[in-house]
Amino acid sequence: MSFPSPSPAPSACPALDARIERLRELARADSRLEGVLLYGSWTTGEADAHSDIEAYLYVRDEHVDDFDGPAFVARLAPLQLAYTNMYGILAVVFDDLMRGEFHICAAGAGIEEVPTWEGMVHLPSPEKAVLLDRTGRLTRAAERLARFRPPEPVTTARQLTHELANWTLMLAHVLARGEVARAHALLHSVIAPQQLQLCRLLRGTTAHWLTPSRALEQDLPAADRDRYTGTTAAARSQEVRTAARNSWRWSRDLAAEAAERWGIDLPRELHRRIGDLLDDRR
Repeated sequence: MSFPSPSPAPSACPALDARIERLRELARADSRLEGVLLYGSWTTGEADAHSDIEAYLYVRDEHVDDFDGPAFVARLAPLQLAYTNMYGILAVVFDDLMRGEFHICAAGAGIEEVPTWEGMVHLPSPEKAVLLDRTGRLTRAAERLARFRPPEPVTTARQLTHELANWTLMLAHVLARGEVARAHALLHSVIAPQQLQLCRLLRGTTAHWLTPSRALEQDLPAADRDRYTGTTAAARSQEVRTAARNSWRWSRDLAAEAAERWGIDLPRELHRRIGDLLDDRR
């Protein structure tokens, strides 16, 4: 089974549209492939000229060992780079600087795994995401991901408030040790995404839950955007320390708002002591 191409419509990413249509053609012609599943911004209708092409290529089990992923992908367009990244995914850069990520999977176990992605992957239009399905298995699996289930607020907010306290305490200890670069990484890579998730939960803007910084400028009020900006810094000691204090104040404000709305118990004494550590100017 393979779906027909979606009806033509004005597109912000004609190059990506053309590459996906080329992938559809190549997949249909290659009998070793049982299915192809797209994910990412193209499947949610948010792709633009800067978007990537991201797909799972489900190879029939008996052909996994003889399927040359880079050679197959190179037929889409000339490649400037192709390698297996740290997650075991075939990562490529095409000659027009479009990026691509291709998971090469055995169809048997790979397609069975798709329904387990609920809550982690959202495919609002399975008919758009499934480029090829020779057996119907992939379509049935992808349909499980069509409905986005917003996170349950009380347990999620409780988890996030605890995470923010725990990681901010680590941040305070790292700063006290004088590891500015490590503190900078913690602040931006670990703490900020959790803050943004808690903020989105409180504002009811969870459509970009899995990548909470995506479309932040459109999704969150100006006051929240300003609070987020105050948590950012160059990797210089005083700037990171100021950003860390701003970050914890925002975390505490978000936690207090969540506690009032959903009746969450907060370890307020611990919160106070974390603030004292960050305010220590030594």
